[in-house]
Amino acid sequence: MFTGLIQALGHIAAVTPQQGGDLRIQIAVTESFMSDVRLGDSIAVSGVCLTALELNDNHFSADVSLETLRLTTLASLQLGTPVNLEKSLQVGQRLGGHFVSGHVDAMGQVFAISNEARSQRWDFSAPVALAKFVAAKGSIGIEGVSLTVNAVWAIDAASFGFSVNLIPHTLACTNLGALKIGAAVNLEIDLIARYLARQQDVLQASVGNE
Repeated sequence: MFTGLIQALGHIAAVTPQQGGDLRIQIAVTESFMSDVRLGDSIAVSGVCLTALELNDNHFSADVSLETLRLTTLASLQLGTPVNLEKSLQVGQRLGGHFVSGHVDAMGQVFAISNEARSQRWDFSAPVALAKFVAAKGSIGIEGVSLTVNAVWAIDAASFGFSVNLIPHTLACTNLGALKIGAAVNLEIDLIARYLARQQDVLQASVGNE
């Protein structure tokens, strides 16, 4: 479990194909970030929960499964690509963002960027299947960053749009500041919205069977 508050920016140091087509990636990060990382720890890498392997003072490696490659931006990682990093939440820590599981639901796309005073408004498009989980003033994880949804609207039969505001700190301290219009991003819907929608589906099905 994570909070969506990014603790460090890492960079892809190596991408090694493995037998069967999955990958092992190596991520370079600061020594201070690695100081309390242990073998087998969960680390969110741009919103994707991965297991830390092959540790040293300023690197760790992680395996990326075929399912993860299919659903996330990790399939397109290249040497030097910046990635957002967050270690798993520990009991007693402050929950400054929202509950983030590190289980990416789908990829979205940067649709538009515009200045709003000192912050920026970013518009994203996303698969329509996620629309019922995204609400104005609700939470969403984008590249592992906990953000508040400003507005939601329909685009077409296959997709919908939503907007967030990014303050200068977020742009400077995460990989979002390096993205351009058209870039793909990892999306994770709010955990509470996921289970509320599931409960509603179950209730509707039970009423229909009566």
